Amino acid sequence: MQRFFPALVGLVIVLAVLSSCMFIVRERDSALLFALGEVRETISSPGLYFKYPPPFENVVYLDRRLQTIQSPDPERIQTAEKKNLLIDYYVKWRITDPRLYYVTFGSNSNAAIERLQAQIRDALNAAVNVRTVRQVVSSERDTLTDEILSAVSKRAAPLGVDVVDVRLRRIDFTTEISESVYRRMEAERKQEANRLRASGAADSERIRAEADRRQQEILARAYAESQARRGAGDGQAAAIYAESYGKDPEFYSFYKSLDAYRSAFSGHDSTLVLSPDSEFFRFWSNAAGGQSGKAR
Repeated sequence: MQRFFPALVGLVIVLAVLSSCMFIVRERDSALLFALGEVRETISSPGLYFKYPPPFENVVYLDRRLQTIQSPDPERIQTAEKKNLLIDYYVKWRITDPRLYYVTFGSNSNAAIERLQAQIRDALNAAVNVRTVRQVVSSERDTLTDEILSAVSKRAAPLGVDVVDVRLRRIDFTTEISESVYRRMEAERKQEANRLRASGAADSERIRAEADRRQQEILARAYAESQARRGAGDGQAAAIYAESYGKDPEFYSFYKSLDAYRSAFSGHDSTLVLSPDSEFFRFWSNAAGGQSGKAR
C-alpha cells in the first residue's frame, strides 16, 4: 500500500490540475476568459474548453438569458396637464456584449438593473410629460411604450445590453386625481342619462303623436268608407223604393201607411187626436171611401 500511495497522490494532483484547466460553458451562459486580469476571449457557444490554471487564467460566467426588471414601486410621473400618475412597468432585457457589460458593471447584476431602471424612469418622464392623461391611458398608450423602448434601447446599447420589450402594466391616478376623475365621470354619466331620458321622452311623444295621427287617419278613412257605403245603400234603397212605387203606387202608399201605423201605435195606451178625414186614416175607410170608424 505504501508503494502505491505516491502514485495515488500524483494522480490526484494531475486530476486537480486537469480540472483547473477545463471549464464548461452552458447554453444559458457566456464566458469571459481572463488572462492575468485582462479579458482574452469571449465564449458564447456551449461546450468543454481548456485554459491555463489559475492564477494565469480564470473564467467569469454571465447569464445571457432573457431577464426581467419590474418596478419595485409605481413611478410618480406628471403629465402635460400637471396631473400625477402612478405607473407600474416591467422590462425584458439580455446581455448582448459580455465584454462591454463586464467592463461597465463587472459581475454585479444589481448595478446593471439600477442603471436600466434610471434610464427607464428618464424615458418614461420624457414620454409622459408631453401627453395628457387621456393620451397616456388610452389613445396613445402603444405609441408611448414604443417611444420608451426606443429611447431605452439606444441608451442601453453602449452598456452591452439589449432591451427587448417595455410594458406599462398599470396606470393609476393619485388619490386627489382619482376623486376628481370620479366626480367628472359621475357628472358625465348623469348628463348622458339625462340626455337619453330626454331623447326617450321625445321619441315617446313622437311615437304617441304618430300613433294618434294614424288612428285619426284610420278612423277618418273608415268613416268616409262607411258614409260612402251608406250613401250607396241609401241610393240603392231609394232606387228600389222608386221602382216599387212605379209598379204599384197604391200598394206602396198602403205599405208606408202600415209603417206609420206601426210607429204611431207602438205602445198599449197610444192616443192620437186627429180629424177622421185626415190622410192618416185614408186606408181605414171602406171600399166606397167611407169611414170604417172613428179614431180616438
